[in-house]
Amino acid sequence: QVHLVESGGGLVQAGGSLRLSCAASGRTVSSSVMGWFRQAPGKERELVAARNWSGSNTYFETSLKGRFTISADNAKNILYLQMNSLKPEDTALYYCAAGAFPLSAKIAVVTPSEYDYWGQGTQVTVSS
Repeated sequence: QVHLVESGGGLVQAGGSLRLSCAASGRTVSSSVMGWFRQAPGKERELVAARNWSGSNTYFETSLKGRFTISADNAKNILYLQMNSLKPEDTALYYCAAGAFPLSAKIAVVTPSEYDYWGQGTQVTVSS
């Protein structure tokens, strides 16, 4: 079992920044892909960014690259999502997830049902 706990969400004005954290515990996640997803009301859950837990390769939803950065502190088992220049359309519940497939499996990377473990989510609200 892998236990994931997100934190760092909140209310921010447009143009502001937030850093989300996802603390991982339990079975080793060293071979996992770690992803950040988001889900806005009435919309499907979508991938924001993903990376290999133990490497530096990353995958971004194209429109978000440049504003969002995914990183990890492997020693502390924490995954981060730095979000800059936030827009009202970034408002959503943000989740981290772990999946047992390689980052090269592009279809799996973007498919929520392919991930085995999920956190409870942290709300990000961007006001205009």
